[in-house]
Amino acid sequence: MRTDLAVIGAGPAGLAASLAAAARGVRVGLVDAAPEPGGQFHRQPAAGLGAERPRALHHQWRTWTRLRDGLAASSVRLLAEHHVWCVERTPDGLTVHALLGPDQEEPAEVHATAVLLATGGYETVLPFPGWTLPGVVTAGGAQAMLKGGLVVPGRTAVVAGTGPLLLPVATGLAAAGVRVAALVESAGPGRLPRHVRSLAGKLPEGAGYAARLLLHRVPFLPRRTVVRAHGDDRLTGVTVAALDAHDRVRPGTERHLPCDTLAVGHGMLAHTDLAEGLGCRLDGLTVAVDGEQRTDVPGVWAAGEATGIGGAALALAEGHIAGRSIAARLRGTAPDPGQWAPAARSRARLRGSAAALDAVYAPPARWTDRVTDDTVVCRCEEVTAGAVREALALGAGDARTVKLLTRAGMGWCQGRMCGPAVAGLAGCQPIPSRRPFARPVPLGVLAEQHTEEGPS
Repeated sequence: MRTDLAVIGAGPAGLAASLAAAARGVRVGLVDAAPEPGGQFHRQPAAGLGAERPRALHHQWRTWTRLRDGLAASSVRLLAEHHVWCVERTPDGLTVHALLGPDQEEPAEVHATAVLLATGGYETVLPFPGWTLPGVVTAGGAQAMLKGGLVVPGRTAVVAGTGPLLLPVATGLAAAGVRVAALVESAGPGRLPRHVRSLAGKLPEGAGYAARLLLHRVPFLPRRTVVRAHGDDRLTGVTVAALDAHDRVRPGTERHLPCDTLAVGHGMLAHTDLAEGLGCRLDGLTVAVDGEQRTDVPGVWAAGEATGIGGAALALAEGHIAGRSIAARLRGTAPDPGQWAPAARSRARLRGSAAALDAVYAPPARWTDRVTDDTVVCRCEEVTAGAVREALALGAGDARTVKLLTRAGMGWCQGRMCGPAVAGLAGCQPIPSRRPFARPVPLGVLAEQHTEEGPS
């Protein structure tokens, strides 16, 4: 397929950009791995499930219906179930390489003049004893089961970790009939006053979640953390404890909470694999962009969580700006920032809120103290915290050396899950992994492509 603009990711940023560009005459191909658009935030149940009130599971339903109806009425071509593994520069533009369908074996290509990376983010889960037990899921995973499959992960749940995602997960599970034994948040209210101005726009939303927690009688336990998950074949309960001012467990505060589900999360990281493969400059762990959402690679824009975790509203603003910028650039004209001034103001305000939330919901500083040596850190390669510490004792000073000595990060997920944990145990900051492909690719697909291009 050939198009003017290939948008990778059909979440809020990708949808907003596609609609803005298409409205200005740009041919848009919207590429997404899911069967339906919406991304993680607007994930919808499959039509075959016959959901009678899908809006009951969703936040910002009116925004979703506006995007959905706008997409249906537009000229945007939706390419669903396209799992993108690489974007490469070619003499005549950019080529998006994807694998089709659930089996991800049949290749597909989208040739475009410009590409927008709206690849979103993924959850961070820091390890603790028992976190690999069946019944322990990520907070976003529990939410995805509820939204997309209309199923709940268990009957009695504890929602734990840190970050604003825990609130909709706890209230969503409770509304679906799950008994939420507690919402365990490692951050405390003492951090909020320092950021109250930046978070003013978030306060009504937070108050709404607080009211729902009260309605469903969900206990809120701030400045607490899960120190261990219990069970043999599956989860039977968790032990939580209070944290002191230095993020150490306060002796004597341990409390056992029976449950069959633990939904846990410690924030999110940006998906940057495709951007890194193109050679885009990163700003820390996010894709660096200018005021038009352009990367430093010609013809490549980025928007949404890939440029910094900030939520759906920020993704919409960034996507709208990117779409208008792309439309102008493809016409060969200089974009007029005044045309997207309201979106730019929203972007600035929401980026301020996102920075404040990062400060408020930072994971506990001393979480590694509670990771026992027998705790599995890298699940793909079954590398324990003890093995990582042995590598450090041998002289490993960074996550890459730990990887070479222990195989941590060499498995199926290529360090997406264990990367932050290994870096934390090594006492260093996570760094981009520089993966050549964004997902596993069958050798047959690579061989076929090599044959078509000819030997190098």
